[in-house]
Amino acid sequence: MSGCSSDDSADGGDSAAGGEPDKVAYITAFGAVGRDAFVWVAKEKGFFKEAGIEVEIKEGAGNVPNLTALKAGQVQFGALDFTGAVIQAGRGEFTEWRAIAAIHQRTLLAVMTTKDTNIASPRDLAGKTMATGAGSVTELLFPAYAQLAGLDPKTVKIQGAQTTALNGLMASRRVDALGTFLLSRGALATVSKKEVVVLPYSDYLGDLFGNAIITTPKLIQDDPDLVRRFTDAALKGLQYSLDNAEEAATILNKVKPSYTVAAGKGEIDAMAPYVPPNGGAKIGSMDEGRVARTIAILQGAKLMPEGLTPAKVADFTFVPKT
Repeated sequence: MSGCSSDDSADGGDSAAGGEPDKVAYITAFGAVGRDAFVWVAKEKGFFKEAGIEVEIKEGAGNVPNLTALKAGQVQFGALDFTGAVIQAGRGEFTEWRAIAAIHQRTLLAVMTTKDTNIASPRDLAGKTMATGAGSVTELLFPAYAQLAGLDPKTVKIQGAQTTALNGLMASRRVDALGTFLLSRGALATVSKKEVVVLPYSDYLGDLFGNAIITTPKLIQDDPDLVRRFTDAALKGLQYSLDNAEEAATILNKVKPSYTVAAGKGEIDAMAPYVPPNGGAKIGSMDEGRVARTIAILQGAKLMPEGLTPAKVADFTFVPKT
């Protein structure tokens, strides 16, 4: 990564003053899909260039591979599921990362089924089989979600599966429901050719964030200006994507031709209600109180021991509330 101090130019980095852009690598939360389109949008629309940054975008594969890439220095920034990463930090598995902005203000985890199962509420899952990614955050949090919803989690049979196989299992009715991300609603509807029912975890676990942008504590300490410029440009891409979903999906389609514009637009539109913060706060902002409550929920669910603090998983200085 090439260094570029905040004194190089007034607008940072690549300017008429002749400063070279900072070169960084970013890893998406998972592959090249609608929820991650904003980073390609920020690159295509020149938001990173305006910030004096040249970004190499890599396709992620979930929390563990992404945190491993960050730890190894293969990337300087990335996206991941914040709740899952907090659990991993609390267990001491990955600790050298900090969330610097929220992509989704609410978790995107959900129970999903088709209308013909007659499952319309969490309590209807009693005696049913739910498939979810083996060891996934969806599986780990299900007991807490179920208990808050008035359902005994022990009455639900959990079937571990590859995430790519979930929709097929539901479409063929080999299971009664899925533990998945609500943004896959359109894909399930397409595969099953049935009306889809979504039961969001956020109905009962409202303090949990969804995906977040992360970096390392070392980079925050060594070059906070770069972190701020990257964060601002990425969030500008996120806002642009929400405002121009079809264009954002078209930009993504250029990168990933196998991923259709319709699919990308559908996912961006589906995540749009989960991005804006409450109370007029800036897009991307993270509330320290909510992070503390997230930690308390996860500790209460026995998913990690006590001792973790908000400062060990998030830096709240890069996206002020107002």
